[in-house]
Order: sequence, then C-alpha cells, then structure tokens
Amino acid sequence: MKIFFYKTILYCFLIVLVSCKNNEKTATPAISVQNTIEYANGLAIYDYDGYSIVKVIQPWPNAKKDFVYVLKEKNGIVPDSLSNYTTIPVPLQSVVVTSTTNIPFLEMLGVENKLIGFPHTDYVSSVKTRQLIDKGLVKNIGQNEKLNMEQLIDISPELIVTFGVDNNNPMMENLQKSGLKVMIQGDWMEQSPLGKAEWIKLYGALFGKEKEAKAYFDNIARDYNAALLSVKNSKAETSVLYGSMYQDQWFVARGNSWVAQFLRDAKSNYLWKDLKGTGSLGLSFEDILDKAKNAGCWIAAGPYKSLAELENTNPHYSQFDAFKNKNVYTFESKLGATGGTVYYELGPSRPDLVLKDFVKILHPELLPDYKLTFAQKLK
Repeated sequence: MKIFFYKTILYCFLIVLVSCKNNEKTATPAISVQNTIEYANGLAIYDYDGYSIVKVIQPWPNAKKDFVYVLKEKNGIVPDSLSNYTTIPVPLQSVVVTSTTNIPFLEMLGVENKLIGFPHTDYVSSVKTRQLIDKGLVKNIGQNEKLNMEQLIDISPELIVTFGVDNNNPMMENLQKSGLKVMIQGDWMEQSPLGKAEWIKLYGALFGKEKEAKAYFDNIARDYNAALLSVKNSKAETSVLYGSMYQDQWFVARGNSWVAQFLRDAKSNYLWKDLKGTGSLGLSFEDILDKAKNAGCWIAAGPYKSLAELENTNPHYSQFDAFKNKNVYTFESKLGATGGTVYYELGPSRPDLVLKDFVKILHPELLPDYKLTFAQKLK
C-alpha cells in the first residue's frame, strides 16, 4: 500500500517520541496492585481488569532505564496515564523471539505454532520447533546483532521479543522506527535458577495463558524445592572444579552466579564459591591447577563425549585427579539435529532437572532411580 510521504514522516516521529517516553525511568507508572512475580528480580507483572502492566528491570548490566509495557486485552480499557508506553494487544497470534531459551516457554504453553521467525534457526534443538522450522513455518531472520529488517517487515509479527547486552541498541530502535512492536526481556540476567524459570509467566501474559504458566512454574518450583530437601542433611564434601580452557584462559563461575547456586544447592564444595559477584572470571591454567588439582569432581565446559576427546584439546587436563579417577561430566554433549545445545536451550527453564542432575552426580545415593537429563559422564 502506498503511503503519503508526510504521513510516513509523522508516523515515524510519533513512534520515536513514544519510544523515548517509554524508556524514561522517571516516567514509570504508579502501581497499585500486587506484583505476581516471586523469584525473578528483573520482571514484574501487575494484573488489572482488561490489561496488565509488565515491567522489565535492569535488562542488561548497568542498564540506565527500565522498560514498561501495557498488555491490552480485546475489550480492555487502558487509562490515558499509560498512553506513553508501548501497548501490546493480547493474546498474541504471532511472535518472533531471539533466544533459544524462549523456545521451551512457548512449547510448555502449547503456543509454539505462534512462532513465525527466529535468528539463526540452526541453534534451535527442540524436535517440536525444529519440525516447524523444517516446514518453513518459522523463518530464519538473520542473527541477533543483525536481524533481517526486510524479512521482519514482510512476516510482520505482532511482537518481537529480544534482548540487549548494553545501552547501545540501534537494532531495536530501527525495528521500532519501522512500525514493529519490540519487547526487551532480561531473563539472561537472572542469577536465581527459579528466577530464570519464572519468566514463563511473561509468555503466559502475552498469550493469555496465565493460569497454565503459573501451574507449570509452580510444578518446577515444587520439584526444585524437593531436590533441595533431599540434600538438606548432606554435607558439602565433594570439591568441584567447573569449566575448561577457552583460548588461553579458564573462566570460573563466580560465587553468586547461576551455576554456583546450583553447586551450592546441590551441597558441593565448589572451589570458587567465595569469589564475589556474578558471571565469570578468567584465570590461567596454572592458577586452576594449583587450586583444583585434587578436586573430587570436574564439570567440564564443552560438548565432549569421552576423556580422550577432552585430553586431545589440552593434554594438561590429565593432571587433574578428577580426570585420573574418571569423574568428569559435561552438560553440553547433547545436541539437537542441527548442532544446538539442549542444555543451553532447555536448562534455564527447567532448573529442577538441572539441580537433580547435580544431586545425582554429587550424591547418587539420594536419587537412585533418577536418570541424568542434561549431564553425561565422560568415558
């Protein structure tokens, strides 16, 4: 459809103006109802009659602003005081997401057929969503840092859910200027295992599946807490080394990171548990060997299938006692049909299974009938 030039200019100006107002942290609306989120620090959802308010908090490190969205039901009436924020009609009939960690949420809620685009589709490991990709129902829309704008405009999703790593997001701004609705999410910033998983409630709100999302998450939280209870009286005796060399450094998970919390909850003696902060710290091999040579267990990073394959990448690995005693595991060996890592895709949304894997590794007598979901022992 041909659009007159002056209307186009006015339309773009209005989008930019609304976007700027949406991003002003000082303009966050007054909230009068209770937040429905319990564990996640970066997400808040407030339910009203006919609409809800979603607040995404600190979506990347040192973010200068929060993001507020209004989810409007079909006959809902949104107050004029919220007109400056991006309004998203719900339930959605089409969506584009840009992280594999979002795929399980869609499948858990039975709305994977609403997904019409994804960047670099080879990363998707789920069999169910791969079938949609193979049928051409989910388009490959480029890569996260360089999405295919023309294709996105062509498939015209009702919403694009994406993420940012810093305050510079030109891609998001360009998408909004093109008239596409964009939502920033920050589940990757969550350090609490249950906090990451609770982001399923965002997708419940987007697709009118709030009850289903709550029920699914409640089951995950119940199973996670049951696994915690199983090790309540256990001692953290097994010392654990985590990670592998990457180029010339070995990145260890800091003591407040997502990984470290699993190791703590599974009652292990993680050797870098006292390293403050989240994320990871790069150390030399000599530093690692000095501290972890006698570690009882090693959780290696990488898609290794055997000890021999691991040793081929670095012959010095054989110096660790855990290697000598054949007590090395990896969570990254199970891959999808096109090379996507199952753990990276599904693990964040199923922390109950991740914790059970760690408990099975460290305290096998407590879960005698449980079979490892993600982890695999190297032979």
